[in-house]
Amino acid sequence: MVLQRAVERIERHRPMASNLMDTMPGIDDLERRAGKRIPHFAWEYLASGTGDDRAVQNNLDGMARVQLIPQLLKGPLEPSIETELFGITYAAPIGIAPVGLTGLIWPGADAALATTAAAKRIPYTMSTVATEKPEVAGPNADGMGWFQLYPPRDPSLRADLLERVRASGFTALVVTADVPAASRRERQRKARVRVPPVIGPTLVAQSAIHPAWSIGVLRHGLPRFRTLEKYIDDATMRSTAGFVGANLGGTLSWEYLAEVRELWDGPLVVKGIVDVDDAQRCVDTGADAVQVSNHGGRQLDAVPPAIDSLPAIVERIGDAVPVLFDSGVRSGLDVARAIALGASFVFCGRAFMFGLGAAGDEGPGHAYEILREGLINTMAQVGCTRLDELADRLDRSTIPAR
Repeated sequence: MVLQRAVERIERHRPMASNLMDTMPGIDDLERRAGKRIPHFAWEYLASGTGDDRAVQNNLDGMARVQLIPQLLKGPLEPSIETELFGITYAAPIGIAPVGLTGLIWPGADAALATTAAAKRIPYTMSTVATEKPEVAGPNADGMGWFQLYPPRDPSLRADLLERVRASGFTALVVTADVPAASRRERQRKARVRVPPVIGPTLVAQSAIHPAWSIGVLRHGLPRFRTLEKYIDDATMRSTAGFVGANLGGTLSWEYLAEVRELWDGPLVVKGIVDVDDAQRCVDTGADAVQVSNHGGRQLDAVPPAIDSLPAIVERIGDAVPVLFDSGVRSGLDVARAIALGASFVFCGRAFMFGLGAAGDEGPGHAYEILREGLINTMAQVGCTRLDELADRLDRSTIPAR
């Protein structure tokens, strides 16, 4: 009864779906509201970078430097944003980037993200260390699911995982290249982010003052790395976290990538590339696309803004394979900026998680609508009806030389 009354109280104070665009019309609005509804330790996991967080801010600043020049007096404009990639027509060149420990940030996150992808017809990239199984998330995504692979060291585990992903309906495999070692993430350490969470006075107090998040945990349970529990006897969050540290990551090499190419017969994307020579070698090794990204500024604080790395990589490999992009995207204008610089598709991680924190299950769909409407409006403002026209509106004096 107490739980029911708490749920009813929260529902009364949550913005109605029809009013979300009035109350939270921008991704920054979602971010502010999410920061009030997510406990501090979970918020720090989502929002922090590494070091002094300069790379996170530099991503945003680098994006803001890119300017577009309007061409006007074109009469009525009806911009078209449908985009075909790997033989699938998506509603927009906007996708959900992979995020780890999703259920810590917002309980039930993976189901909400997959359902949003199916409803909006956009890609949802599920992480190996998300908190749902591919057998559940894949069908929920209804053909819109991509799977992000952190490279397992055990070849038999890798083969089994890829088979599960394939059988669950995921259409593309995204191999993350930019985690050669765990980063230090000092903000997370100070916030005492632990896997599994340490149930003590601090966590209890933070959870108690964030009732929507806490009730979600009661509904969905504590976050678990469900994808990997199959490979662990008597799996607990603690034993699974230890398994992740001992068995995933740090092994990716060109030889390993070639092996994955042999095992996976669908589209293969290599994510986390900021160097033109690496991009070329990805193509030479059989990648069907390269995703320019600096992991949202979470790995190396001295890495250049991801948007600054995009033009040179497009120039080198853009005629061979699609170049995808993520890191520092907070608006439909940012999507337009990346496309103007040559990206075929643009992904967002934090933006969709901000949506979840701000508005629960309705939030990711609302985040998408903010980005979609912003992209269409930007195209109209600069005089474009097609995405490929955005490159002609680029103010090239605002693009740093590399």
